[in-house]
Amino acid sequence: MKNSLISALLLSVTLASTAHASAIKQTKGDFEDKFRQLDEVLPTPNVYRNAAGEPGENYWQQKVDYKIKVSLDEEKRRITATEDITYKNNSPYRLKYLWVQLDQNIFKEDSIANMSNDFGGIGNRGPSASAGSSDKPAQLSLGTLRRQQFLADNEVGYEISAIKDSRGNALDFVIVGTQLRVDLPKPLKSGGEVEFTIDFAFNIVEEDAVSARAGYEKFEDGNDIFLLAQWFPRLHAYTDYEGWNNKEFLGRGEFTLEFGDYEVEITVPADHIVSSTGVLANPKDVLTKTQRKRLEEAKTAKRPVFIVTEEEALENEKEGTSKTKTWKFKAENVRDFAWASSRTFMWDAKGYQQGGDVQDHVMAMSFYPVEGGDLWKKYSTESVIHTMEVYSRFSFDYPYPTAQSVNGPVGGMEYPMITFNGPRTELRDDGDRTYSQAEKRFLIGVVIHEIGHIYFPMIVNSDERQWTWMDEGLNSFLDGVAGREWDPNIPWGVEPRDITGYMKSQTQVPIMTQSDSVLRLGPNAYTKPAAALNILREVILGRELFDFAFKEFSERWMFKRPTPSDFFRTMEEASGVDLDWFWRGWFYSTDHVDISIDKVYKLRLDTKNPDIDFARLRDIENDKPSSLHVERNKAEGKTLWIDRNKDVTDFYDENDRFTVTNKERNAYNKFLKDLKPWEREVFERAVKEDKNYYVLEFSNVGGLVMPILLQLTYKDGTVEDQYIPAEIWRRNAKNVRKLIVTDKEKELVSVVVDPGWETADVDVENNHYPREIIPSRVEAYKRKKRAGKVYRDIMQDIKTELKTDEEDKKEEKKDN
Repeated sequence: MKNSLISALLLSVTLASTAHASAIKQTKGDFEDKFRQLDEVLPTPNVYRNAAGEPGENYWQQKVDYKIKVSLDEEKRRITATEDITYKNNSPYRLKYLWVQLDQNIFKEDSIANMSNDFGGIGNRGPSASAGSSDKPAQLSLGTLRRQQFLADNEVGYEISAIKDSRGNALDFVIVGTQLRVDLPKPLKSGGEVEFTIDFAFNIVEEDAVSARAGYEKFEDGNDIFLLAQWFPRLHAYTDYEGWNNKEFLGRGEFTLEFGDYEVEITVPADHIVSSTGVLANPKDVLTKTQRKRLEEAKTAKRPVFIVTEEEALENEKEGTSKTKTWKFKAENVRDFAWASSRTFMWDAKGYQQGGDVQDHVMAMSFYPVEGGDLWKKYSTESVIHTMEVYSRFSFDYPYPTAQSVNGPVGGMEYPMITFNGPRTELRDDGDRTYSQAEKRFLIGVVIHEIGHIYFPMIVNSDERQWTWMDEGLNSFLDGVAGREWDPNIPWGVEPRDITGYMKSQTQVPIMTQSDSVLRLGPNAYTKPAAALNILREVILGRELFDFAFKEFSERWMFKRPTPSDFFRTMEEASGVDLDWFWRGWFYSTDHVDISIDKVYKLRLDTKNPDIDFARLRDIENDKPSSLHVERNKAEGKTLWIDRNKDVTDFYDENDRFTVTNKERNAYNKFLKDLKPWEREVFERAVKEDKNYYVLEFSNVGGLVMPILLQLTYKDGTVEDQYIPAEIWRRNAKNVRKLIVTDKEKELVSVVVDPGWETADVDVENNHYPREIIPSRVEAYKRKKRAGKVYRDIMQDIKTELKTDEEDKKEEKKDN
């Protein structure tokens, strides 16, 4: 019998061992243990962080409280402020000085970020020039010129006018780029507190010009939206694993901050609406009676209630005022503080009845100009609530009283209780405000992502300056979960198939690379770790084990500062599964997934009965294709010598090499007689069942060990899925074999590795046996560039009337 799929072999069974010996050989000296433990990489457990991934018995973190009074000068686009800082030293060490972050200094001409910026280099944030290829001249973009001109025309960075202790005495300080060292008059003992004051001011940057995480946006009518973040000098974190985390702010690595309580007074023009971290402490001073009544109604409303309507916002925009109002906000146990202010803001709100003991009721709110239109009216606040519903299920109940989404020039950024999100509608000639499907998806996606960041890292307080993936990756994984529970048709960019291009690229670096050194932040810090966790949940651990372990990690490190080792150890300890191979491959290497199925052999049990086995051998011989020479001789009618001389014959004309003799039969009978009773029982059963034995050979082309997901298709049309754990690679990470046994009637016809693209295998062509013609991989989840209006606005275009031939001719004639 011929078989186009499988090479037929005989399986000789030695009863001493039922396992077949692997013919795969390691090259001498090149063995690599992909399953060696991570102890050589992870820090040694101690009293601060134990071996299970939990905060240790002596875990500590500092506490920093702020009382700030800040005034916004709208005309000068400038803020002036005074902050009183109380620093509590909970560490076991004495501190001779304190390090403070001065993020606004990144815009200074002599900042390390500016001076070290590679012209048109990979990974630049915001407007950048193109350095071109080696055979083309460099190009200078208008965006780059705009940024250069703005920074040349405006004084930027902090103006520190005074730093004083609680008695009003000046403190010595030194500014080092985006950092400031405050020298204490005497060391701060463990358990002690120190109070000091910083008076500061700075000119707010235009976000569209410099591409920042905060700034102002100016409208044609003279109004502005002000987004204030990274706006006040904030204490660097002092940690058990590094001491002072005083890394220069280069723009990529975000924040490492301490928790504390805030009281902030924000003085703005009287017609401004302010959104802020915290709870409004003086609503009667800044809100009308009607606005306060609407806020109360919003607590139990089915849909968002407008606190400031579109009509009121438009009326507010018409003229400014010289009067001011002071908004007072309080926030407890937050690691940062941000706010937004504008007279253009509409404001809607809806209560989220969370239940539970942590925060029974949360007010979800959105602030946006009329340009937000129906897009924001319908989806912003609802997306905020949806995020909390899903994230709380995977981590912990949302612990703060408010969650806000603010529209402005920043495309997407997060702070405690407040997020900045970018997409808007566009005003058309017919007076309608419309938006593309892509902009709708972008808004929903960015709100989910940024509100999700309030959980990670604003509560689970990871070190973003070092490990961007710990906030972006974990959050991208969860925003994909929440997003697909919103609408799975939206491309969320967290599927394994979304990372294959990056994983086989030359610009990949390990996920564990420090933030500022990552070449391509998006795929490295967002997509790859999110896809990895997707695979860990859906393929390796299963949802039950993964969800339990992830929730355990979240609850352990709520309001604390985890490191990667704490995450890795908790996920293993809580799931009960050794995952060192997974962390090593996905997070510490640039290996990629490419498992090839190279060969499939069909083996058949040798019965030892010569009357059976020699007949099988004869069938195999007869199945071989005949010689092309012989076939052409037949076609030409050539006669054979043996046919022309039939009177000359001998024994071998009647018998062949497969003829059975009594000598073989006697040997068979002796073989059976010499078997022990249990051996004969096993042997005769195997002969009777006559199962199919298939040996599948795999090679690990990409280097990243992973489970092998198989789809087996049988001759009878049935399909079976099989799962081979990653541990099959533990003794040979390059080549492995797997024996698959099927019933006699289940004859294998094809094998596919990873048929659902669930492991990020970069090459699907070698996933098929026998090989198939593979269509180009459909990049269904590829995100298009958002800069410029590249999306079809079908909402507007659908209103276009179909032109007649006569109208087309008239228009063509007019154009000519």
